[in-house]
Amino acid sequence: MAAIETPPRSTEAGHWGKEVRSDVHVAFEVRENGGVEVSLESRVAPYYGNAILEQARGVLDELGVRHARVAIHDEGALPFVIAARIEAAVRRAGLALGKRALPTPHSHPAPSPKDRLRRSRLYLPGSEPKYYINAALHQPDAVILDLEDSVHRSEKDAARVLVRNTLRAVDFGSCERMVRINQLPLGLEDLADVVSESPDLILMPKVELADHVMEVDRMIGELKVRHGIIRPIWIMPILESALGIENAFAIASASENVAALTIGLEDYTADMGVVKTSEGRESQYARARVVNAARAAGVQAIDSVYGDVSDMEGLCRWGEASRAMGFEGMGCVHPGQIRIVHEAFAPTSAEIEKAQKIVTAFEEAQKKGLSVVSLGSKMIDPPVVQRALKLVERAKAMGVIS
Repeated sequence: MAAIETPPRSTEAGHWGKEVRSDVHVAFEVRENGGVEVSLESRVAPYYGNAILEQARGVLDELGVRHARVAIHDEGALPFVIAARIEAAVRRAGLALGKRALPTPHSHPAPSPKDRLRRSRLYLPGSEPKYYINAALHQPDAVILDLEDSVHRSEKDAARVLVRNTLRAVDFGSCERMVRINQLPLGLEDLADVVSESPDLILMPKVELADHVMEVDRMIGELKVRHGIIRPIWIMPILESALGIENAFAIASASENVAALTIGLEDYTADMGVVKTSEGRESQYARARVVNAARAAGVQAIDSVYGDVSDMEGLCRWGEASRAMGFEGMGCVHPGQIRIVHEAFAPTSAEIEKAQKIVTAFEEAQKKGLSVVSLGSKMIDPPVVQRALKLVERAKAMGVIS
């Protein structure tokens, strides 16, 4: 019979040091008696020390901690970060089971439409709160609070508490609020923490089977019912292997809550045993397959990231080629990439002018009760009209035309 593992009596969560900003380190020690003792080190202690101590005691009380010694080393953390780090340390000690210490909520933005503009999504490490507050200033279409590759395996538990609190307390403006969970089955633990705070979209990494999407969709549905959530929570599967690419259509059509399909080229090229290049010839088939599967399923096709943050010309070429393939956006690993990506995915002035002429001709034909649309001496086929209408609507959504 396996021995039952006893939780440690002393735990830690968070970070401190010269390079750390907007975070806090919490050392937590369980005691048998003596009540709760909290100490604080902080450069802002003369101004906010009492508030931090009061908050810490309030969080510990919410978590049911009655006897403990807690040492806090603050590096300019905001209240939602302090609460997350204390809760993570308490959880690691085996306490507060089923309890949460939630920060004051910020009002949620309007629900995301399924087909909303997703030109850019900015990745933010799920264990680094210093990136959160100013992320919306860079004006990406979406921010991704990442629980997967950017978080060390030993920090997964603490990161999901921090991401949960971030969703609840931080105003990301008009940005869509995405969370990238871990590969299943660990990703189910992420969902249990973050769905309660109504993220707009869940990114699923390393999806290979439609069953993976259905499992996540089912759990999101159950959690929405449990927490009384009525707004949609969309899903974006990431295909990162040869098997995932081969099952692209089944994955894209696995649930009506799938809003987009994307590809992760680092893992895909590793799975294929080829070198990832800036031209992308080695992934041309896979990317085309993603676009075709997404279109067939009626969802958006979103490209991978461009990893070289210093090569803006290469990023521009990649983005323009990506749009030409049929992708509607891509990921960004640095805020400096966002403007370039938006420009690359915007229709050109010549494209807009031509589309507007086609739309005008279509509207005039409709007014006259004509089924045939002509532009000058040329007859315009219905698919061309539909493409022009979509391009004009997209240009309006981007703010390129009024």
